[in-house]
Amino acid sequence: MVALESNKLFRELSPAELKRLRQATREVNYATGQPIFRQGDPGDGIYIIKEGRVSISIIFGQGDSIVLTKVAAGDLFGEMAVLDNDPRSASATADEATTVYLIQRPELLELLERMPRLARALLQETSRRQRSFNERYVSEVFEAQRLQLVGRFANSIVHDLKNPLNIIGISADMACMPAATAESRQVAQARIRKQVERISSMADELLEFAQGAHDDFVPAQISYKAFVEPLIEEIQQEAGLKAVQVEYVNAPPAVPVRINPQRLSRVFHNLITNAGDAMPGGGAVKLRFSQSDHEVVTELEDSGTGIAPQIMDRLFQAFATFGKSNGTGLGLSICKKIVEDHHGQIYARNVPNGGAVFGFTLPAVSSEPRSS
Repeated sequence: MVALESNKLFRELSPAELKRLRQATREVNYATGQPIFRQGDPGDGIYIIKEGRVSISIIFGQGDSIVLTKVAAGDLFGEMAVLDNDPRSASATADEATTVYLIQRPELLELLERMPRLARALLQETSRRQRSFNERYVSEVFEAQRLQLVGRFANSIVHDLKNPLNIIGISADMACMPAATAESRQVAQARIRKQVERISSMADELLEFAQGAHDDFVPAQISYKAFVEPLIEEIQQEAGLKAVQVEYVNAPPAVPVRINPQRLSRVFHNLITNAGDAMPGGGAVKLRFSQSDHEVVTELEDSGTGIAPQIMDRLFQAFATFGKSNGTGLGLSICKKIVEDHHGQIYARNVPNGGAVFGFTLPAVSSEPRSS
């Protein structure tokens, strides 16, 4: 049981002010489970718990209720609706037999006018409680967003792993067929090894993205043609499973470039896989290349429906997605990072007759910045 005068709001009041306060206050008893006020009620006054316990809750959505906080003997509640003269934003219910001190709004406003120290104490307490609530709210929102991010990140991993796992499964089935020849088993073994390497590379990229790491980039000089052609041959087999044809408009140039082949291959895999997702009934992806003294340009044009305007401005942002049930946009974000690590640029646009073009540039060897 807590005496009214012991509440911190009233500790600086004079004996005469305390007497006036007691005259303006009345005690009210509530049984267990009895509402003290409901969300939407007018702000009739402020409450201080003499003894007992009270739950403060809100109703949202389709009638769902959530308890915001619980207050006990000596605690104040119900002050916000009184001060701003708006309806109650929450409900208060007695958790057990409870007695409260009630100062109704007209009497409270009169006390505040006559007692500046009480007004200051109430303002300080309201500010403190609001800060505490804000901190808790921000913490809960951050935790909810973190869990949502983990879920979307896991979804992206599953989405990216499906293609190589499908190839591994098909290759394993082929190798285990009774009529399989030694040559077909060797082909299956090579495909499985290649996809295992791809999964390992994907895992490294995902970890790099999650950790925000910037590993030292160690490129190797290689003919772009020698890099692209075997990679596209491998991707053509994978894309064919989805009735997607990967075709050359012109041959890749045999110009020397400085790249990390394992990482750059992920860009081709991601862009062609995304193109296949945009063409669920099958279609074509056309590859074309151009070069200048300064850079090599690679473009991939699909025959899908194009990029939705709603997503165009944030296409390469992490987790940006539109109209895909199994994608998060993480793949394009990783593509952007890989291309930029190669000192290139990535871009996208729609084409007038439908479909989309994704392209990226790589600097020519002669224009590579020298190490300091």
